[in-house]
Amino acid sequence: MPQQPAGDLTLRDVVLKRGYLGLLLIATLVGIPVSLAAFGFVSLEHELQHWVWESLPEAVGFDRAPWWWPLPALLLAGLLLAPVVTRLPGRGGHVPVDGLGGPPTPPRALPGVVLAALACLPLGAVLGPEAPLMALGGGLALLAVGSTRRAARPQLVPVLGAAGSAAAISTIFGSPLVAAVMLIEAAGLGGPHLVALILPCLLASGVGALVFTGFGHWTGLSIGALSLPSVPPMGIPDAGDFLWGVPLAALVAVVCVSGQLIGRRVKVFTTGSATGEPALTAGRTALRTVLCAVAVGACITAFALLTGRSPEEAALSGQATLGALAADPQSWSIGALVALTLCKAAGWGIALGSLRGGPIFPAVLIGAAVGVACGALPGLGTAPGLAAGLAASGAAVTRLPVTSTVLAAALLGGDASNAMPLLIVATSTAFLTGELIRARASDRDDGRGRSPRPAAARRTG
Repeated sequence: MPQQPAGDLTLRDVVLKRGYLGLLLIATLVGIPVSLAAFGFVSLEHELQHWVWESLPEAVGFDRAPWWWPLPALLLAGLLLAPVVTRLPGRGGHVPVDGLGGPPTPPRALPGVVLAALACLPLGAVLGPEAPLMALGGGLALLAVGSTRRAARPQLVPVLGAAGSAAAISTIFGSPLVAAVMLIEAAGLGGPHLVALILPCLLASGVGALVFTGFGHWTGLSIGALSLPSVPPMGIPDAGDFLWGVPLAALVAVVCVSGQLIGRRVKVFTTGSATGEPALTAGRTALRTVLCAVAVGACITAFALLTGRSPEEAALSGQATLGALAADPQSWSIGALVALTLCKAAGWGIALGSLRGGPIFPAVLIGAAVGVACGALPGLGTAPGLAAGLAASGAAVTRLPVTSTVLAAALLGGDASNAMPLLIVATSTAFLTGELIRARASDRDDGRGRSPRPAAARRTG
């Protein structure tokens, strides 16, 4: 019988291939220690965050963090991060404006990734935990199988890296399904190869969710999931929701992609290079990293001064503020929502190009703030505005429309079925708007003689 060409592999050929069932078992077993490590990291990060922004202000006599609190906090973050990005292997992980994709993190870079995240996230960097967790999960998964086995079977590296990442972030997006869909869509695979990746990711994310949830109940510690405990009731969208939803989604994309473009320029400022490798000396990179951290603190301080609200609402990843906003949108004035959008977007853009963390969590809050603010428009309403903002922000930032729709649906919970048509329209609009803005920015940069973005750049950037 003639041999089948390698490019014509069927689903049966991939799934029943020798060693694939063993790979599934490895992915499942690796999910347990990876999830435990990720749970410990998230719990420690949240305890430090609570101490910096709540316990410490109370200990020195304040009811809440004062308006100036972000300035020394972010200065300390920059001072702690600078030696990590200039001296340790891996430079603390990739710069968050580059997205979430790329090859798995090598195990030797894991200490730097953890230290960089713990230096930035609890002290108020406007970034999320998803990128460090994915790096931690992928690196630990590779470490678990050993360098000898990785060298003998190089095909294990991308699959186990993806499975480890899925296990590590299995619950922080509110559902293990979101993590699996994100990694699969980002991989850009199809046919049998898609199934070969999806099963390890689903198994690892399912095990990770079980470990996260179980340890969360047992210890009482927070797992830091991006969730909405309460949302405004959402009915079936009408014509007004769609007529307003399209420009709303486009506006969210403009704000979010503008933040990312700021991040790209800040990355050049801090590293001296538009590509991955720093071109400046370590001393100048360290100094500029500290300056950028202080600039993030200034953006957060500006929000507190403009609104009289706690600076904590504009700092950090935005999980707590998102939940509070969705539960009680009437407690926010239009002016406060505009200030939150502008100040957080500016701080997020600076942090994207200079600090360490994930790009998605703050963007979701920015989209929600724009959506709730636009909910006052005649014919829209708070609930559809919030739904459209959630979906649009994810699509604009990650450039993964299916993942963004699933994430928004997971956040809305029981109202997701009613909101689904609006979510799809908002996701599609934001995705296309974001691509148009990036294309024009790229053409403008090329016209000024700057090198275009490398073809191998991460999709979620």
